[in-house]
Amino acid sequence: MPRPAPARRLPGLLLLLWPLLLLLPLTAPDPVARPGFRRLGTRGPEGSPGRRPSSVAPDGAPASGASEPGRASGAGVCKSRPLDLVFLIDSSRSVRPLEFTKVKTFVSRIIDTLDIGPADTRVAVVNYASTVKIEFQLQAYTDKQSLKQAVGRITPLSTGTMSGLAIQTAMDEVFTAEAGARGPSSNIPKVAIIVTDGRPQDQVNEVAARARASGIELYAVGVDRADMQSLKMMASEPLEEHVFYVETYGVIEKLSSRFQETFCALDKCALNIHGCEHICVNDRSGSYHCECYEGYTLNEDRKTCSAQDKCALGTHGCQHICVNDRTGSYHCECYDGYTLNADKKTCSVRDKCALGSHGCQHICVSDGAASYHCDCYPGYTLNEDKKTCSAIEEARRLVSTEDVCGCEATLAFQEKVSSSLQRLNTKLDGILEKLQVNEYGQIHR
Repeated sequence: MPRPAPARRLPGLLLLLWPLLLLLPLTAPDPVARPGFRRLGTRGPEGSPGRRPSSVAPDGAPASGASEPGRASGAGVCKSRPLDLVFLIDSSRSVRPLEFTKVKTFVSRIIDTLDIGPADTRVAVVNYASTVKIEFQLQAYTDKQSLKQAVGRITPLSTGTMSGLAIQTAMDEVFTAEAGARGPSSNIPKVAIIVTDGRPQDQVNEVAARARASGIELYAVGVDRADMQSLKMMASEPLEEHVFYVETYGVIEKLSSRFQETFCALDKCALNIHGCEHICVNDRSGSYHCECYEGYTLNEDRKTCSAQDKCALGTHGCQHICVNDRTGSYHCECYDGYTLNADKKTCSVRDKCALGSHGCQHICVSDGAASYHCDCYPGYTLNEDKKTCSAIEEARRLVSTEDVCGCEATLAFQEKVSSSLQRLNTKLDGILEKLQVNEYGQIHR
């Protein structure tokens, strides 16, 4: 269907300016046509390191990598988050070959802004008109170059605009584990971008509602004669962030930067807006967390760091005494009378007798650096405990006393046992006598 040539109706001056006006950013005639900044609030399985300072001052807080606050784009600041992303592109007869090439360029430019890979963003394309064709699935290509080559090979289909059928096909055959979509436990967003220049010829509102209810986030991109009401019925809420509109396919490529912002995870570590005392680490969800240098532990505020009490942890390995240092490290020391060995952990005794903990009652005699024995003053002898001493005459008296006591105790025990046996025998005789009397009485009865 031929398009009107609006330039012919413009006044002379405006006619001269018309080519320049086409180059300006276009705004939609509808309030929802210019979406605001949109971030997909999900968390991925891994994180990427933030800026880490190379050294830390012994008695000062380590400085984090700094950048200019407020800078929301640029190298190292914006990183795309993982997605399961499906493009649904209208290739009905109203989309001319050159215009369809512009759509493919638009798709390729969005791919360029994403981190593509099995653990990052996966991309599929559904081509539709009166029929629907899955050009390739989410698991088909794992690098940008292959993806863009596959997009370049896509050709238009035919007449018709079956947008509802395209969305239903994406739900049933693309956003599935078999086709490469990741499950709910992965927290990877399922996103569909539908591009059309016409009015859907099927019941798109019901299908789109089911897709949104299943967890698919729908973006609607309308071009030229696209029906704005249909775009709103397809897109997710809030509409101002999910409905896009451009007047011609010639400028659709400009929307790729909008989607880059939409799928961007700000690098708060690079922006230096994290507040971490030591180290800022980016998470794939667009958030971050703080870590501390070795020898420090993260405080309850999850921002600041304190030197670890490695001595309290019990993992220091010191044989005697562990002493914390202000740098977050520690060193070992020894008790009095001991010296620290070359391993800086264990201790060796200098003189055990000098320690005063030998336990000898009289005299401690050193046998080298690590051992000793006890001795007694003249007139005394060392007891069996090898520690205490007894006077020699006293020892003899104790032995004699012990012998006498031992004999008396033995005699008393023997007498007690003999008396008990006599009483027992008397009782046994009485029992036997009763038994005999009873037996005799039964016989003569």
